[in-house]
Amino acid sequence: MTATVHTLRPGAPAPSLDPLLSLIASDMNQVNSVILARMQSEVPLIPELAGHLIAGGGKRMRPMLTLACAKLLGYGGTRHHTLAATVEFIHTATLLHDDVVDGSGMRRGKRTANLIWGNPATVLVGDFLFSRSFELMVEDGSLRVLRILSGASAIIAEGEVAQLTAQRRIETDEDRYLQIIDAKTAALFAAACRIAAVIAERDEDEQALDSYGRNLGIAFQLVDDAIDYASDGTTMGKDTGDDFRDGKVTLPVILAHARGDEVQRRFWKDAIEGRRTSDTDLAHAIELLEQTGAVADTLARARHYGQRAVAALGRFPDGRAKSALIEAVEFAVARAY
Repeated sequence: MTATVHTLRPGAPAPSLDPLLSLIASDMNQVNSVILARMQSEVPLIPELAGHLIAGGGKRMRPMLTLACAKLLGYGGTRHHTLAATVEFIHTATLLHDDVVDGSGMRRGKRTANLIWGNPATVLVGDFLFSRSFELMVEDGSLRVLRILSGASAIIAEGEVAQLTAQRRIETDEDRYLQIIDAKTAALFAAACRIAAVIAERDEDEQALDSYGRNLGIAFQLVDDAIDYASDGTTMGKDTGDDFRDGKVTLPVILAHARGDEVQRRFWKDAIEGRRTSDTDLAHAIELLEQTGAVADTLARARHYGQRAVAALGRFPDGRAKSALIEAVEFAVARAY
């Protein structure tokens, strides 16, 4: 098969997830049925708390990628429905745990579960969802699928711990940060795509789909990092500057710190270590990010990884599924504009 090189399309109409949603609409209904059935419990708090986040307006991008990649490969079975639900349970569990670790009060424009039900209940329901995801993996019956998804779960946890140890450490560099987001974000994107090749028995396409998902995940996270300093609660579903106040060393901060003079570097050190977190300090941080081009360059890196994701699809024939997957990348990058 001759590979085709695809590029992101500057100046094209605003991309959306609509082609992806249209492509997998009927499959997504089946996934939602699995999610609804498997989040049930005789303990009422479990479906109540889990449902608060699962039904909370998320894009469900990761399970949609599993379904779309299965379409791309012409898979005609039903295993992808259960596995897409598995991916969503893993993702939801990590979000519940993240909100406890971060002390977050807002997610997708709503109050977080930990703020409503408390940290202990939120952690335990996250554990329940992780357990459900492993039940679904085992029920699928494929050791390769189990290896991919369980491995991704472990990598995500390692990435979250790595991010925690890097928190409030201004000396974190770009290479280290990319390793962190590759683990905590991109690993699940990659696994969600890769398992489609396993169930479709297309071993030769595993690495291409892994590359597509991994690069899309990195681009997605880099855009999130940038718009934390350039958006608002209505747009992002969380408050501007949450990363700043939490002392998270994201790529815009790394770039601005590296490019700053001695006074600016002192400011970043004080801010990340928690000594400069007022609204005035946040405004100054945003000003420095603009002066140094840190946000613009973070978005440029996101476009680079997006291009790599699109290039990974070059081996596949043109069609509706491929077009939808390409536009999903364009949407992920365009969220910042």
